[in-house]
Amino acid sequence: MKRKTVQELSAEEKMRLLCGKDFWHTDDLAGKIPQITVSDGPNGLRIVKERAADGSETAYPATAYPAISLLANTWNRAAAREMGACLADECLEKDVDILLAPGVNIKRHPLNGRNFEYFSEDPVLAGEMAKAYIEGLQGGGVGACLKHFCCNNLEYDRLNQSSEVDERTLRELYYRPFEIACEAQPVSLMCSYNRINGTLGAEYAKGFALLRKEFRFRGAIVSDWSAVRDRTASAAAGLDLEMPFNEKNYRKLCEDYARGALSDAALDACAQRVLDLVYRCKQMRQGKKAVRTAEERRAAARRIAAEGIVLLKNNGVLPLQKGRRAAISGCYARPDTCGMLRGGGSSAVNRGEETFDLPARLAERGVEVCFESAFRYDEVESFGQSARRAALHAAACDCSIVCVGLGEKFEREGADRETARLPAVQERAILASAKSSPNTVVVVFAGSYIDMSAWEEKVAAILFAGYPGTGGDGALADILVGAVNPSGKLSETFPRCLADVPAADGRGVFAGVTAYTEGLGVGYRHYSTCGVPVLFPFGHGLSYSVFVYSDLSASAEGCGLRLSFAVENTSARDGAETVQVYVRECVPLVRRPDRELKEFAKAEIGAGRRKRFSFLLGPRAFAHWSASKDGWEVSDGVYEVLVGSSAQDIRLQCKLCIKNGEILLL
Repeated sequence: MKRKTVQELSAEEKMRLLCGKDFWHTDDLAGKIPQITVSDGPNGLRIVKERAADGSETAYPATAYPAISLLANTWNRAAAREMGACLADECLEKDVDILLAPGVNIKRHPLNGRNFEYFSEDPVLAGEMAKAYIEGLQGGGVGACLKHFCCNNLEYDRLNQSSEVDERTLRELYYRPFEIACEAQPVSLMCSYNRINGTLGAEYAKGFALLRKEFRFRGAIVSDWSAVRDRTASAAAGLDLEMPFNEKNYRKLCEDYARGALSDAALDACAQRVLDLVYRCKQMRQGKKAVRTAEERRAAARRIAAEGIVLLKNNGVLPLQKGRRAAISGCYARPDTCGMLRGGGSSAVNRGEETFDLPARLAERGVEVCFESAFRYDEVESFGQSARRAALHAAACDCSIVCVGLGEKFEREGADRETARLPAVQERAILASAKSSPNTVVVVFAGSYIDMSAWEEKVAAILFAGYPGTGGDGALADILVGAVNPSGKLSETFPRCLADVPAADGRGVFAGVTAYTEGLGVGYRHYSTCGVPVLFPFGHGLSYSVFVYSDLSASAEGCGLRLSFAVENTSARDGAETVQVYVRECVPLVRRPDRELKEFAKAEIGAGRRKRFSFLLGPRAFAHWSASKDGWEVSDGVYEVLVGSSAQDIRLQCKLCIKNGEILLL
């Protein structure tokens, strides 16, 4: 098919191009141009099979990959790239051109209903993981749709509320992951529903200009579904494609154009970008076909899950020894619905006939098991005799494994969580087990932070399993018995309680407004700066190996700092460690967080082996956004570089002085 130009299209055709064709397709202008098919993601292909009268949907079965929050806990760009590539294979098989993923919104508030779909509270980690995901997806021939731009950090009143954020905070926190992810040149980017400082996300001209001019985004900007209120205003602002088709909006656009309310220049610019999107997607797909079998993709999902599961606490009870008797309780160990192990909404993947059976997987690995449901999903009262039997089994066995969590009834698109704690019946099950067995292990299936204050001190070990996806039961069993050495690390802080979160009281303080009064004080930036103790810090995760950091060297290189250090695995088993590099300005002229993540890397280190890591920190690593100068500025002064295993577990550090852009080591 010969490529059409904007000049070859009529004004009516251009306007049709701006408004989509239906729920999942762009308009092909009666066969004049190719049609693009889009589908939900980000942790599995969700193609709607049928939609009921009440609005509920049934999707075709697909491979369920780990939730984005669990992928982020791998801290592994290669894992994100592999997951994107696997998803590309599935999209190609189902004739999907664009996957509506990934989301890089910052985890500002622990109760955000969609935190399971987002990477991190930190913009560098979120941006780098999203960048790798996009590279894998688009390298496989399928376009990405980066979302939601921007400041969609709560589901509360998301269609109307305004996120009120100062410019410096926007630049350093909320724009930053989009800036990094745009380096992968996603074919499209989705606006958010909410307003940003009073302007609807679909009409955010200032932000759209920033994306195109500063972040060098060359793709099309797409609306979130039904986010457009005024098609003419959004087109004038630079929003290219409205989805899905809205007859009323289209008619109003035609009327506005006829009376001169929308210029030909603005119409042509949007239409050209949609045309570019269509042809770019078709070019990307040309000659591409799936390179992994379904079985290989399921194996990849399991590997990624195993790498993202986080061992939060362990007094030595793990790994389980062969022949040990384990009392397993909690309906999450053998769920009767896949909704218990996923978040709800547009990312709810239909896992088909696949089952999740942790007791069976442990039995296969030589553990003697007995299982009791103890409680039902989403119930408020204990499960009678089953709860009592679970406690008896815990007392009689060598260890007790209690499986608890949330699921799509608690974490879902369109609503926020009501509490950070588990349902009371689940907390009671944990406490009953801990009273019966000193070797109680708690496995948590959730997409984001859980308040563990009621039971954390009373149990022997905690595994944060997230939403692990296909093969997750095998991945978890491998970690429990030691066949896999845990290497996941938290991509968000677990505070002691919700009251310690600065944004906790920022919901609906004013009608229609969410005030980001905490500014840069999000996540570990707040806790480290203000000295607030946390339960588990950002970047925390235990291993069955022991890693020792040493031999730090630093030198000026060009306009940056070359940093090098060694990590040795002093244990008798192979393992993987994630190193994290933070920067702080010691005596800042403007308020700055005590530390900010600037680099990270993950590597396998053999038992008794040593690996050297090297990073180059450029000027941006030391800069802050100057509101007065409207640009990035590196202040003269003393800086400290902190190398650690988490935001609070700092192993090595060095100081330097920056004067007129020149670095001097101290």
